[in-house]
Amino acid sequence: MKNTIKKLAEQLSEEVIKIRRHLHQYPELSQKEHETSVFIQEKLTEYNIPFQSGIAGTGVLGIIEGDKPGKTVALRADMDALPIEEETGLAFSSTREGVMHACGHDAHMAMLLGAGKVLMDVKEELEGTVLLVFQPSEEKAPVGGARPMLEDGVFDKYKPDVIYGQHVWPSLPVGEFGVLDEEMMGASDTFVMTIKGTGGHASMPQSSTDPIVTAAQLIVNLQTIVSRALDPLEASVVTVSKIQGGHARNIIPNEVQIEGSIRTYKREIKERLKERLFEIASHVGKMYNNEIIVEYFDGYPATINTPTWARLAREAIIDLYGEKAVPDVKPSLAAEDFSRFLEEIPGAFIWLGARMDEEQSGLHESTFTIDEQALTKGVSFFAYVAYNTLRKLQTGVK
Repeated sequence: MKNTIKKLAEQLSEEVIKIRRHLHQYPELSQKEHETSVFIQEKLTEYNIPFQSGIAGTGVLGIIEGDKPGKTVALRADMDALPIEEETGLAFSSTREGVMHACGHDAHMAMLLGAGKVLMDVKEELEGTVLLVFQPSEEKAPVGGARPMLEDGVFDKYKPDVIYGQHVWPSLPVGEFGVLDEEMMGASDTFVMTIKGTGGHASMPQSSTDPIVTAAQLIVNLQTIVSRALDPLEASVVTVSKIQGGHARNIIPNEVQIEGSIRTYKREIKERLKERLFEIASHVGKMYNNEIIVEYFDGYPATINTPTWARLAREAIIDLYGEKAVPDVKPSLAAEDFSRFLEEIPGAFIWLGARMDEEQSGLHESTFTIDEQALTKGVSFFAYVAYNTLRKLQTGVK
C-alpha cells in the first residue's frame, strides 16, 4: 500500500500544484472564505467525495467511507489567508490587494484535496472512514475556527478516533518532517494594559503622575516574570509589542496603553505567569499613583500531540522516506488553532519541510513562499498515515 499511495500521489503532483496556485491567487480572510469553500466543494464533487458544507460558516467536511468496516480518522487543513500585501513576485501572486496566503494554508488545502483523491482511489482497502476537515478562520485568534466547527456539530455524525494536521515549515528542507511526541506548539494569550493618570506640561512633570514613566517601569518589570518568577527550564515568553500614548512633545498624556503577547506550553506555567502579570501591574500602578487596567485574553491552547499517534506518524514518515526524514526538532512557541481539536480528540500535528533556500522567508512575511516539491510528500503522508491509523485502530490501540 505504501508504494501504491506514493505512486498515486506522484501522479497527482501537477494537479495539486495547480490547485495550490489557484488558491494562492484568490486568498480570502478569516470568516470570508466563501469562494475558497465553493472551490473545495467543486473539487470534492469532481473526486466523487461526499461532503457537508456551511459548517461554522464556510467550513467543509469531506467524507470517505472505506469498503471495510472500522474506526474513523480525520485529516485537517486550514483555509484562511492573512491581511498582508504580497511581495513574492510570483507569476501566481495574490490578485487581491492586501490579502495573501503567507502561512501556507493554500498548500494545506491542496494537499488535503490530493490526499482525499488518493484515498478514494484505494477506498476498497480502507478499514473505516476518513474525514477531510477544511477549517476556516485559523488566523482569527483567539476565537479561531476549530471551536466554532466543533460547536456547529462537525463531528456529530462521524466522531473521529484520531485526528492529524500538518503545516508547511520553512525552517525544514523538503523531504524532512517535524514530529514531537507531546509539546509541538505553544499557547498564545494576549494582554492590553491601560495606564490612567494625570498628565500635564512637559516643563512641570511634578504636577503629573506621568503615565509614560509608569509604562516604562511596567514594561521593564514584566520582563522579570520569565527571568525571575518561572522555572528557567520551562519555555515561556512575555513580549510587549505595542505602546501608544501622547499627542505632542511638550505634553505629558493622561493615558498610555501597552499591548503584548504571552506564549507558554504548560497550563500551570501559563496560570503562574498570568497571576504574576496582574500582581506587577497592581504594584507598579500603586508605586506611581496611576490606575492600571489589565485586560487578559486567553488565546489558543498549546498544541500537545498524543504520544501514540505522534509515534505512528513518525513511523509512517520513516516507512515512506527513511530515518533521515524525521530529524530532531524543538517545539515552537508559535500557536495553532489545531490545538482545540487535540483537546477533544487524540492525534498529532506535523511540520512538513518546504524550505526554498537558505534565505527562505518566514511564515507571515510578505515574501513567504514554499518549494512545491513538498506538496507530493504532504499528500503521501496524509493518505498513508490515515490508512495506517485505521489499520492500527482495528487492533484496539488507543
